[in-house]
Formats: sequence, C-alpha cells, structure tokens
Amino acid sequence: MLRTISGFDRIGEENAFAVLARATALAAQGKDIINLGIGQPDFKTPDHIVEAAIKALRDGHHGYTPATGLLAAREAVVRRTLTTTGVEVSPENVMIVPGGKVTMFAAILIFGEPGAEILYPDPGFPIYRSMIEFTGAKPIPVPIREENGFAFSAEETLALITPKTRLLILNSPANPTGGVTPKAEIEKLVKGLEAHPHVAIMSDEIYDVMTYDGEEHCSLLSFPEIRDRLIILNGWSKTWAMTGWRMGWSIWPDQLYDKVRKLAVNCWSCVNAPSQLAGIAAIDGPQDDVIKMCKAFDNRRKIVVDGLNSLPGISCATPKGAFYAFPNVKETGWPAKQLAAALLDEAGVALIGGPDFGILGEGYIRLSYANSEENIVRAIERIEKFLTK
Repeated sequence: MLRTISGFDRIGEENAFAVLARATALAAQGKDIINLGIGQPDFKTPDHIVEAAIKALRDGHHGYTPATGLLAAREAVVRRTLTTTGVEVSPENVMIVPGGKVTMFAAILIFGEPGAEILYPDPGFPIYRSMIEFTGAKPIPVPIREENGFAFSAEETLALITPKTRLLILNSPANPTGGVTPKAEIEKLVKGLEAHPHVAIMSDEIYDVMTYDGEEHCSLLSFPEIRDRLIILNGWSKTWAMTGWRMGWSIWPDQLYDKVRKLAVNCWSCVNAPSQLAGIAAIDGPQDDVIKMCKAFDNRRKIVVDGLNSLPGISCATPKGAFYAFPNVKETGWPAKQLAAALLDEAGVALIGGPDFGILGEGYIRLSYANSEENIVRAIERIEKFLTK
C-alpha cells in the first residue's frame, strides 16, 4: 500500500466535469443530450485570435517564456485593466498563468495551513473549498443568499473574520448564481476591512464584462486602500471564448509576487508562447465578437428566466451577470442533485445540482445559458415534460 499525504484525501473536484463526462457518454450511446451544465461559451474563439496563434507557431515562437509571462502579454493586461477599471497597474505585478484556477491554487496555497481560516462564497465555485481543505485550513463559508439578489453581504462577511482569517475570496459577477454585488456593498466591505489588515483578499473577476440590466462590474482594484493585500483573478477563457486555451492572468501585490513566480518555476514553468501572443491579439484587437457574444447571452438569459419561471415548482431570480441561472427547485419536492441526475438520464438535459457549489446550494440547480437559444427552448420543454409526467 502506497502512503500519500493526508491532504489528498481531502481534495475535492469540480462536478461539472463529471456531468460533462456522463453527458458525453450518453451522447456516444446515441442519446440526444442538451448540455446546459458546463460553463463554456458555445462561440468559437474569434478568428483574429486564432490567426495570431497560428502566425506565432509559424514564426517559430515555440520556446520557453519567462515564468511570469511575456512582457508584451503582461503589458497587454495592463492596458486592458486600465480600460476596464480606470486603474493603472505595473506589468511587474501581472502574472500570466495557465487558466484561472491556477490563481486560486496559488493564492490558497500561500495562505492555507492547519490553524488558518479562509472565507469563501457559498454557493460558489467548488475549487475554492476543495483547495482550502487540501491545505488543511478551515473553510468558512460566506452565505450567498437568493433574498439578497445572490450578492454577498458586507456585514455578514465581516462578522465571520477572526484573528485566524488569512484570506477572503470574493466573486462578482458570480458562478453559479449570476449574482452581481453592488458597488455600495463592496465599499462597505472595503471600509470594514480596514479593521482587519491581516486579511488578504482574492477577487475572482473572470466574468467582469458580463453584466446586464444596467449593472456595472465594480473591481476591487478601485480601492487603493487594499491594493497591498489584493489578488485579482481574471483571464481570457470566458470573455474571448478561450476556455480550452488555458489562459489566465492575475495581479498580485508586491509582497506576494515573487512567491508566485517561484511557484511557477517549480510547477508549470511558463505558459506557451503562441497562446500568449494570441492573448495579446485578443486584448488589443477588435472586440466586436465579445460584444456580440454578451448580447447573445443577454437574450438567452431572458428566455431562460421566463422559461424556468413557467415551470411547476421552479422559480428563478433574474441573474445580473455571468451566463448562469440558479433556479430554486425546492417546490418540486426533489433534492437538487437527484433532480439534476434524473433530468440528465431521463430527459437528456445536463444541469448541475446546487449542492455541488456548497451547503447553501441545496434546493437549487445551475443552468448555463452558454448554449443556443434553440437548445435552451428545447431543454425547458423537456424539463416541463419531466416535471408534469
């Protein structure tokens, strides 16, 4: 019997990939599956980005790059950050990483250890809790409530901080709920954090361009008083339909940057050069496809909300960001994960049960509307047929 460290017994996973595997297996058996489970735009990566990667390969850009990323790529992130937030950052604080998860992994690994506490949103992206438990730190869920518009409460969050708290994880626009936390609430949180200078903050802003109904994303970068302990997570995956490219960026305070650089050297070495050059083209090139994609998500969002609210036993708050709906299914009488499993096996609709995103996810399911309007309508019809049979 091989002996491994105890941390690997605590590590979890992201069940969206298990649902994807199950849906793929059913489709291979000839079943018609509509996948509204995986959080992945159904649009192609824009042509000019693809061409930039092809050109990079043909031009011989096949070698190692700096562990922190190409300077040109980091400078592109600086330009993009200035455009979207009005805040100027240094390329010496930007890290190019192979996907957004790497930033979570690094931040939690830096601060997590037995005896430490890390606050994270619940319901929230499952890797937050998984990584916290892996490090031996105590995961402290920050409740994300439907009655609060799926925004976090500054008062409730601040009340959870103790002398053992090392890191606070925030996410807006949010996965899985689609919630967007208002600027006034973020301001209240930042003000309260002045009393807790020992707490670092990681703000997951991967869905920053995807807001609706006049909502605006408020970046934590807008608050200079916390910049010396703030980590920003962002990337190319969602905005430019580049999930499989594994391209992320993060912005780190001076005191943490070299720690992450050393982690990169020891773990992933660097991000491949052609993808970084494609990432520059994404940021600096035309944004027409991004605008088109976000408009399509907005249209689909309305179809999803109207459709779900017409179903027996289901109610759906209108998501204000990202491309997820998080309908309440308590009145159906089904436990959420059992309902999601039954809808996949019997109705051919892949969804994710709310408990996969945390304790407070019970009674909800996550539906991704990063799929065509036609498929969304067909899925709603199948769910209705299932619930009324």
